[in-house]
Order: sequence, then C-alpha cells, then structure tokens
Amino acid sequence: MRQPNRKNLPGKRAWARRCAAQALYQWQLTDQEPSRIAAQFLADQDLGKADPDYFRELLLQIPARVAEIDAVLTPYLDRPTTQIDPVECAILRIGGYELLAHPDLSSRIILNEAIELAKVFGAEQGHRFVNGVLDKVARTVRPAEFVAPP
Repeated sequence: MRQPNRKNLPGKRAWARRCAAQALYQWQLTDQEPSRIAAQFLADQDLGKADPDYFRELLLQIPARVAEIDAVLTPYLDRPTTQIDPVECAILRIGGYELLAHPDLSSRIILNEAIELAKVFGAEQGHRFVNGVLDKVARTVRPAEFVAPP
C-alpha cells in the first residue's frame, strides 16, 4: 500500500498558515522584507510540521498582493486595516489571499482555518470578526459556492 504524500496532508497546510500568521504579524509590525522573515522562520522556528513551500507562498505572496487583498476585504471592514488588530489583520489577509489565489480550496475550508487561527492567536471575540468579514468576501469572490443546488 502506497503512503500518501505527507506534503499534501491538511495538517501541514494548517501548520503553514499558523506560522505564516506569525510571520505576517512580524512583517506588519516591522516592515522587514518578507524574504528575510521567511529565512528567519525557516532557520529558527519549528516548521517540521508545516508545508514549507506553502508557508513561503503565503509569506511572500500576501505582501506582494496586499493592495489587491485589502481591496476585497475593505468593503466589509468597520475600520481601516491599519486600525485592525495586527493578528486579526494577518489572518484576514491569509483568508483573503486564499480565496483569491486558491480556487482548489473550498471557501468553507479557508474560513474554518481562519477561524481556528483567530481562536488561537486573536482577541477573545476575534474569531467572530474574522468569520463575518471572510464570509462576506467569500460570497462576493466565489458566489457559485453559495448557490443552493437545484
């Protein structure tokens, strides 16, 4: 019996998101080069449980596409991104990026992963805020996923 490719197991991507949320938080606060932060994380952090390629993708692509991501988030925010808690902002940007760039992932998975990250790292009710924003974004950028079958 063939073993599944461990790189593609959901746990590895979830762990990559967790590490990316921390690295994006650092990027937002320090404005360091994302590639430099990635190198630090890959050298210093325990990424053994994570998909390092997905971690790199999130950390490098989200800053590169931050204007596009923020543009889809902004209509559903009650304040500017600069006033959102940096942890929750990083999580929203991960979810926004995945909704835009990963049609291979269902919006339900993306939202669930973002909510779990917000429960771990965000403020007490931060997961509700993240869920509310990303649910509206998902319905806008992926309306076909929310149409009831005939």
